[in-house]
Amino acid sequence: MPIATVNPATGETLRTFEALDAAGIEEKLARADATFREYRTTPFSERADLMRRAAALLEEEGEDIARTMTAEMGKTLVAARAEAAKCAKAMRWYAERAEGLLADEHPEQADVEDSGGARAFVRYRPLGVVLAVMPWNFPLWQVVRFAAPALMAGNTGLLKHASNVPQTALYLGDLFHRAGFPEGCFQTLLVGSGAIEDILRDDRIVAATLTGSEPAGRSVAAIAGDVVKHTVLELGGSDPYVVMPSADIARAARTAVTARVQNNGQSCIAAKRFIVHADVYDEFAALFTEAMAALRVGDPMDESTDVGPLATEQGRADLEELVTDAEKLGATALCGGQRPASRQAGWFYEPTVLAGITGRMRIHHEEAFGPVATLYKAADLDEAVRLANDSPFGLSSNVWTRDEAEQERFVRDVEAGGVFFNGMTASHPAMPFGGVKRSGYGRELSGHGIREFCNTTTVWHSAAS
Repeated sequence: MPIATVNPATGETLRTFEALDAAGIEEKLARADATFREYRTTPFSERADLMRRAAALLEEEGEDIARTMTAEMGKTLVAARAEAAKCAKAMRWYAERAEGLLADEHPEQADVEDSGGARAFVRYRPLGVVLAVMPWNFPLWQVVRFAAPALMAGNTGLLKHASNVPQTALYLGDLFHRAGFPEGCFQTLLVGSGAIEDILRDDRIVAATLTGSEPAGRSVAAIAGDVVKHTVLELGGSDPYVVMPSADIARAARTAVTARVQNNGQSCIAAKRFIVHADVYDEFAALFTEAMAALRVGDPMDESTDVGPLATEQGRADLEELVTDAEKLGATALCGGQRPASRQAGWFYEPTVLAGITGRMRIHHEEAFGPVATLYKAADLDEAVRLANDSPFGLSSNVWTRDEAEQERFVRDVEAGGVFFNGMTASHPAMPFGGVKRSGYGRELSGHGIREFCNTTTVWHSAAS
């Protein structure tokens, strides 16, 4: 895949970039490693000042980088502005809290004495150079939610971003440099996916984090496993959105639309499978379908647009294949199901609701990365839980019920990294984020995320010394 900005709304190639050669990669690896040796000893207060400067720069330049993201991958300009603001918020969150999150931990003195020690504690130390392999769908946020905690912990980072968002990738490297971080703290590698293996195998890379597809995660995990390096993987998701009879059905239906078409439907944590109790299925289906059909598909730079194009031509083709397969096997499109006739250029697809989904259909098991929702009717609570778990993925989940006993049942039994009640899944710096099953492992954000790339070190002093 060429490294290029291709406008998804028009199909026009706006800019192309040369990939780094072997000498260029070596230069950045050497610089990252050398910088770590010094940067790791800087005090938290100094790192925090640098991170706050990066946040301030991002806020000042929010409109420009929002337009860049929209031009590169097609998210609406409104969503792109919100993404930039969220990134600045996360930078400040870690600037203020990193020192406390990584403070020494002291066990009970009685336990220390029982071990034969006079004093013992746990210290979190930075690991070194971390490779980040990031996707195009949230081209700023996915990177910042790794970079902010990793840099605050004292690590250095190398970013291999998706090849269709090179301008956003270059902006990120430049942002941290202009904020005053030492040269080599955070660098962008403009390379194709074929270069990842050699970089990951390099001894100067100590760990890796990847957000992306399941095949990409398998590949990175296999390479890292072969050379015994720590990884964090956030892969696909096919999140359930369960609606039970006690829910506010009108609000659940309104929120369902946003939960499905956020980021033009291209979000791992977007709700994709809508599992509705039989008692309220008809009401929810009617409200949800009507609202999905009313969404405005158009130019993502137009602030009145609800849904922009898919990011790539192949992505639209993949989505169309899933819909066609489902319809051939008996599913019914309650709305959408095709390319909008008014959009001859670009990679647009109509917001779609499919009903009558069965386990024979690919879309039941595969992630639909675009504005396509699947509807299921559940006879009771047990079937709702079974359908929610009938997926190879387990990233997050949404459950609409005001019944406390039902809430406890879903918390106990839903196989996912998160359970969001009476609202839609969202990521926040204060809350750990990640999945189970084929959605990956490890956690980003919160204290859990910053400690993923730390050496958790036991320090013990003998009572006899």
